[in-house]
Amino acid sequence: MPDLNGILVHPDCRHFRGDIPCRPNKEHGYQCAGCPEYAPVQQRILIIKLGAIGDVIRTTPLLRRLRQEYPQAKITWLTHTPAILPAGAIDEILKLELTSVLHLQAREFDLLLNLDKDKEACALHDTIRAKQKFGYTLLPNGVAWPSNELANHKFLTGVFDELSQRNQKPYVQEIFELCGFEFQHEEYVFDTHQDKGYDWSALPVGKPRIGLNTGCGDRWTTRLWSDDKWLSLIGQLQQAGYAPVLLGGTAEDERNRRLQAATGATYLGTFPLEQFINLMYQMDGIVTQVTMAMHISIALQKPTVLMNNIFNPYEFDLYGRGQLVQPDRQCVCFYRGTCKLGTSCMEELPADKVFAAVQASVAV
Repeated sequence: MPDLNGILVHPDCRHFRGDIPCRPNKEHGYQCAGCPEYAPVQQRILIIKLGAIGDVIRTTPLLRRLRQEYPQAKITWLTHTPAILPAGAIDEILKLELTSVLHLQAREFDLLLNLDKDKEACALHDTIRAKQKFGYTLLPNGVAWPSNELANHKFLTGVFDELSQRNQKPYVQEIFELCGFEFQHEEYVFDTHQDKGYDWSALPVGKPRIGLNTGCGDRWTTRLWSDDKWLSLIGQLQQAGYAPVLLGGTAEDERNRRLQAATGATYLGTFPLEQFINLMYQMDGIVTQVTMAMHISIALQKPTVLMNNIFNPYEFDLYGRGQLVQPDRQCVCFYRGTCKLGTSCMEELPADKVFAAVQASVAV
């Protein structure tokens, strides 16, 4: 190890920072010579998974396999949304910005996993040094391409609708196989934020709380369920002894206030992401469409009733908890934001069907 002015330094240690004192030095006054927390890094792994938030969340099962295969590795994750990642499970979380790119390109990794086909992600795959690379590269004409044959399946299902519709592999399994692993139903790695001490005394007690996430974002609005359907579901839940709790962000606030006024269902308002995650953690079950809340619910290991119409149902793994329900009319708008028939088939998903799925997932 390097000796600087007669002082032993371990730059290969997991805790060593190089620019500021490490945690063992700061907390206990340890120096490298004789430090009981010395943890030499055997492998350096870089994950490039930029966004969206839901896709970042459902990629976290990889961390479990990587820790199993490489217990002495230092794992770095580059993303657009650092706050959503579990800091305790990842050694270094970086946001995609110039400073991160500059120092990543000056380093070398044993393993690089690029899980995005975004052009900037593929360019980083090609310009960062690593002994092994998996995922997607960038062709000279500027389009993404599999970096090896392991990425072929996931690549093809992303560029041809017909192949995507025939796919029967969940997203997480596809990501594992792209990285050369066999998926063994590893759970998500996620922070519940239960240590933050939020006050949820306004939540109902004594009855199973069923969180109702009433929105789905503005990209694929064909997923939306009408107020009438939500009103019917809320009434059935209340009559059966459940306590419905309305969930959503600012885009759903007006709707949730209407539903609360009409039914008396609990609605506490909108919250920052960490607090919203912890609010979902207080639920006994979640009803949601395919959106960020779905990924959070699965990550929190909640029984999840997933309402789906425009996506391949095989894409989602609920880990044996909950139910996936679809409209009675077959959807013809695969990955479309507007309905070709004029009226979304979500109107053909009866509240009775969703209610039955709740009953099958969460006992009163």
